[in-house]
Amino acid sequence: MAAQLSRFDGSLDSAAFPKHKEIAVVLDTTPEEAFAYLDDFRKLSAHMEKPSMMMAGSSMTIETDGREGRAIGSKVRMHGKILGFTLALEEVVTEREPPYRKAWQTVESNLLVIGQYRLGFQLTRKLVNTEVRAFIDYSLPERGFSKWLGLLLGERYARWCIERMVQDAVKRFSGTR
Repeated sequence: MAAQLSRFDGSLDSAAFPKHKEIAVVLDTTPEEAFAYLDDFRKLSAHMEKPSMMMAGSSMTIETDGREGRAIGSKVRMHGKILGFTLALEEVVTEREPPYRKAWQTVESNLLVIGQYRLGFQLTRKLVNTEVRAFIDYSLPERGFSKWLGLLLGERYARWCIERMVQDAVKRFSGTR
């Protein structure tokens, strides 16, 4: 689906996020419409609220602050259980430049297969459509059972996250023009 592309900015601490996955697809819409859709955490993370094989049949609940994840500094929380383990995370929006880019990262997380991460997307206007590049920079868990699960499944889970983000957007905008 996409080649490895450069990260959005050179200021990332590669020690904090040593792993990187990226995907690019073309949406049949404008950057403004695509950004409006992707800027909504409820839509962007809808795959997390539905049971899935990647979540072992479990799901997570999404909560946002009053700014709903649509401002720098805005917070988003997710929590749930998977295979008896409690999962929780808090993300903060770190970059937001409508209608072209947005990024957010964990400030706290208790996850099984990946550790701290930074997620985001960049939109590029093409002649009659928009390219969206979604990325995740992440670390693996450092200890215990999660460390081994991360080594086994971390890369697959990271890829699944960004693929679901863009697949949902492709579905939303297919045949809209």
